Amino acid sequence: SHLADFLVNKGIDVYGTVNEETKNLGQLKGRIKIIRCDISDKKSVEKIISDIRPDYIFHLAAQSFVIVSWQDPENTFKTNILGTLYLLDAVRKAKIDPIIEIACSSAEYGMTYKDEIPIKEEKGFRPSSPYAVSKIATDMIGELYWRTYKMKILRIRFFNISGPRKLFDACSDFARGVAEVEKGIKDFLAVGNLDGTRDITDYRDAINAMWLLTEKGAYGDVYNVCSGNGYKVRDIIKQLLSMSKSKIDVKEKQPEKLRPIDDPLFIGDNSKMRKLGWEPQIPLEQTLRDTLEYWRRNL
Repeated sequence: SHLADFLVNKGIDVYGTVNEETKNLGQLKGRIKIIRCDISDKKSVEKIISDIRPDYIFHLAAQSFVIVSWQDPENTFKTNILGTLYLLDAVRKAKIDPIIEIACSSAEYGMTYKDEIPIKEEKGFRPSSPYAVSKIATDMIGELYWRTYKMKILRIRFFNISGPRKLFDACSDFARGVAEVEKGIKDFLAVGNLDGTRDITDYRDAINAMWLLTEKGAYGDVYNVCSGNGYKVRDIIKQLLSMSKSKIDVKEKQPEKLRPIDDPLFIGDNSKMRKLGWEPQIPLEQTLRDTLEYWRRNL
């Protein structure tokens, strides 16, 4: 929804495909064309691409939650792998030549040793979830279609992206939990494993990176979009707690919040993006504060 905001403000005609949820698009009512689409419905995807014939495609559709991917790996693979295949094949069949950005994931890198930090795009894959496996396939399908059909494909390996409107990432979950305790909706903040280190980028910086890549990215290449900073998950909680006037009881390692395998260390190398002229502008403290205020307004 933030990308749609950005594109509309640039004067671009935006067509947004949605599967179910549209509440984050309320502020864009009448300014974008919303189309219902299940990305795993091949005929639907082909018709949309054939009708619109877009100049740019930002492929963000995915089953993007790690825990859900363990619960339903089959649907995760169908959505992420077949959905990407159907989209790129639809473009090929329509005989159009748009710039296509495919949202890949730092989860592809998986288990990372200290001597591999910061993580460069060349690092090998050690996936730790069905979601990660599905995103590797998504990534490689994009590379294959660029190499085979010379399509204008750019692959972006996003590390943790956060900010207002985001659902089910650590920063958003923590901020929402703080707001719920403040309002008396919940008695305590339930969290999972706080021992990891994560690289977190504000959505505003991520969108600027995406647009820059449409102008300067090398087709067929892959780019990390990340802050280059490592934040301890426990310290993120402490920052949010310091922003609250309420006393928040935190309960760690709640079973529903734990993953079967958890990668402890994720810090990315964003030097390829920096060479194009991009660098993150929004500090983590602002991202957390804006996210907390969003949940205070929108619970």
